[in-house]
Amino acid sequence: MLRIAIQTKGRLNEDTMSLLSETGIKLESAKRLLLLPAKNFPVEVLFLRDDDIPQSVADGVADVGIVGENEFAEKQKDARIVKRLGFSKCRLSLAMPKEQEYPGVGWFEGKVIATSYPRILTEYLTSKNIQAHIHVITGSVEIAPGIGLADAIFDIVSSGSTLITNHLKEVETVMKSEAVLIANNDLSTEKSEILDEFLFRVEAVQVAEDKKYVLMNVPTANIDRIVEIIPGMRSPTVMPLAKNGWSSLHAVISEKGFWDIIGKLKNLGAEGILVVPIEKMIL
Repeated sequence: MLRIAIQTKGRLNEDTMSLLSETGIKLESAKRLLLLPAKNFPVEVLFLRDDDIPQSVADGVADVGIVGENEFAEKQKDARIVKRLGFSKCRLSLAMPKEQEYPGVGWFEGKVIATSYPRILTEYLTSKNIQAHIHVITGSVEIAPGIGLADAIFDIVSSGSTLITNHLKEVETVMKSEAVLIANNDLSTEKSEILDEFLFRVEAVQVAEDKKYVLMNVPTANIDRIVEIIPGMRSPTVMPLAKNGWSSLHAVISEKGFWDIIGKLKNLGAEGILVVPIEKMIL
């Protein structure tokens, strides 16, 4: 049985639970439980505060954990990143009162900066040869300048709306973060095999995220030119239609540049184009 530590609540919890669902892992229905076993896969989920997850994985309380890269970098525990998950993206940034002019990073010299991430901030300031006073607080870091507790803040920024509400402006991005899967360094062979299967499922979900399955009718004479536009995973599937001179072509395409591709296909005579979302893709 592989034990996965995840955040108790919040956006990261929601994104993680969605990932587990997409990988076909069904949890027992229960509320207010610290530990939930899966019905159909040899894992159990341990719900923890996000800042407790790195320590729990390092100590072997949990075998693996899904946590923000920023928390993992701040705690610097003895565990390893095995997979970047691509969701719950944010950044760690320095912010200051918006009415003040920002001449550059030297502005922070001698200033008091409020943060929940003193280790990351210290490393950044050291790299810039800046001497500042770091005031460590947990929660509601953004209110510190407004109540006279600090001159600036160093905190997580997602949309930036919280900064605007508190009359702050983002001036330096120090670190970009996303959810990562971390693992204990001493997993048993059995648990490593379960982790490998879990990673296989995660990758199948990730690969399918920006892909579409496209079916269309095309003039047979234009197939070679169409294949140059949409080469597919290995090559498109082409089947002759009952109508002479026409074929059905099926391919997987990336969502990036999707409408440009569709426009080119129509110019080459493609019609009856059907676009289907892909839930999972096994490479």
